[in-house]
This record gives sequence, C-alpha cells and structure tokens, in this order.
Amino acid sequence: MDNLIRTITVYALPVVFAITLHEAAHGFVAKYFGDATAYLQGRVTLNPLKHLDPFGTVLLPLGLAVLSSLIGYGIVFGYAKPVPVQFDNLRDPKRDMVWVALAGPMANFVQAALWILLGYAMEASGVVEPFFFKMVGAGVLVNGIIFAFNLLPIPPLDGGRMLVGLLPTRASIAYSRVEPYGFAIVLGLMFVVPGLVNTIWLGPVTGAMQTVLGILFSPLA
Repeated sequence: MDNLIRTITVYALPVVFAITLHEAAHGFVAKYFGDATAYLQGRVTLNPLKHLDPFGTVLLPLGLAVLSSLIGYGIVFGYAKPVPVQFDNLRDPKRDMVWVALAGPMANFVQAALWILLGYAMEASGVVEPFFFKMVGAGVLVNGIIFAFNLLPIPPLDGGRMLVGLLPTRASIAYSRVEPYGFAIVLGLMFVVPGLVNTIWLGPVTGAMQTVLGILFSPLA
C-alpha cells in the first residue's frame, strides 16, 4: 500500500496536466475551425475540474490500481469527460475533424517534450531530489501512453476520427458506424488480449515518439 501511495503521489500531477491539456486542445482547435460548443460550455480551460470525470478519471483508475497492487497484475485504465464537438459547425467538417482530433494527442506530445526539458533544467540547476525526477519520468510516460492510446484507429478515439476524416466519403461513412461500439471494442481488446494491444500499437507508437523526442533533445543530452 505504501508503494501505491508513492506511485499516486508521483503520477497525480502529470496525469491531471495530461488529461486537462488534451481535452482543452480539442475544444480550442474546434473553436478555431468554427465550432464554439466546447468554448460556450467552459471546456476550453486549464481548470482540471472541468475535464475530470468523477468515475472515469478518479474512481475507476484508483480502483484498478489498488486491485493491480493486490494481485500483482492488472490494467490501469481511465478516461476524462469528452469535449463536446458539433462537427457540422466546422467550416469543412470532414477535413477539420482531422485537426480537431489530432489536437489532443499533439498536446500530449508537447507535454512530454516539456517534461523532458524540465528534467534537463533541473539537472542544470543542480536539483538532486529523486522525487522530482520520478515525476518527470512519469510525465513523459503518461503523455506517451495517452498519445499512443488515443491514436488507436478506432472511433470515437482520436485516431479513429482522424481516419474517418481521411478516408474517401463512402468508406468514411461506413467506418464511422463503428463509433457507438468503439469503446466496447477497445475495452475488449485491452482486457481480453492486453499484450496484443501493447505489442502491435502502444509499444511501437510510444517507441516512435520517444525516438523523435530523443532526436529533438540530442543536443542537450
């Protein structure tokens, strides 16, 4: 239990930032392209309380984390309150949907870069407290996982909506019909064959992101 409390302490701030900026980015880009729905509902904000879902963001992942610590194996999963987007309000719904969807993962990519930059700044400043470096590592890891997970090409995840926007019209309409069942498909894959999701998607995508970040920060290294 002590290890669980320490883990929650290290990960709490990175998770809150990762979720908040991810959702706010969707709303901000949607407003830029013509849909002010999220803005009018106060969702284009850095206030995490506007984006956190009591069950999906707090109770579910905390319960799964406790279960995982007790049995030594498990999947910690959660979700935020989705930002409302009326795609018909966008100036070019099919094209702009891609940018609105991409905004969330890109917010996580930028945050991962900022956590790395913070780590280098702490080293340069002579900071030696391990807790802060663990938080930096957690920030990079959390944002990498959220980045990769949301790019899964299954609607309503961001990658699925991007694919719907990129496909030819007829194929796009057909594939968009998957959306009502998308979360059930994702949860089924994660809990029934978790190793498969990690092997064919999460691992390669987070690895590619780390490679890009490594190249960007190689001068500092």
